[in-house]
Amino acid sequence: MLDIEYNSDREIMKIPEYGRHIQKLVNYCISIEDDAKRNKMAKAIVDVMGNLQPHLRDVPDFQHKLWDQLFIISDYKLKVDSPYTEPSKEVLQAKPEPLAYPKLASKYRFYGNNIQIMIDAANKWEDGEMKDALIYTIANHMKKCYLNWNKDTVEDKTIFKHLHELSGGKISYSEKNEELSESKSLMRKKVSRTNYKSNSKQYKKNPKWKK
Repeated sequence: MLDIEYNSDREIMKIPEYGRHIQKLVNYCISIEDDAKRNKMAKAIVDVMGNLQPHLRDVPDFQHKLWDQLFIISDYKLKVDSPYTEPSKEVLQAKPEPLAYPKLASKYRFYGNNIQIMIDAANKWEDGEMKDALIYTIANHMKKCYLNWNKDTVEDKTIFKHLHELSGGKISYSEKNEELSESKSLMRKKVSRTNYKSNSKQYKKNPKWKK
């Protein structure tokens, strides 16, 4: 009977990228009782790992990364004189803190979060022509966003009301009796690529169009 070894019966590799042989070498290195021989073999294993992963040579602190991986493969059981601080198992296996779920800037989702960022920045500006120009640009962009979402006309006073609300009551643009850009100019459609190609082909074929 052949002594066949199945993968399901084998030890799970800590870092599969290095292969089964590196895992066995590390396990053998752990079993060496002589400190000098164990240290010598650990350095040899690190050299082999570097040859198996040549792309790591471009990574800063290349040798430090290989020594850390050596300890990980040994399940932190290898006791050798490493030129670097031995990594902590608790630190490497610690779970990161959960990220806070991003909240929407306001209930008007069709404006997007960038509008809220622009409004907050405008609130910090000093009063003057530059701030008025910025607020007017923001209001026009809000009107364009509203039309893209609603596909219909919208009165300027509605945009001014939303702007006043999103600014925390600090921007009252309706008092200036300004009018925003017309809906037609904001919703002007671009010429489609197919129409552009067809028109250009007709231009090349028809000599009357050429000057």
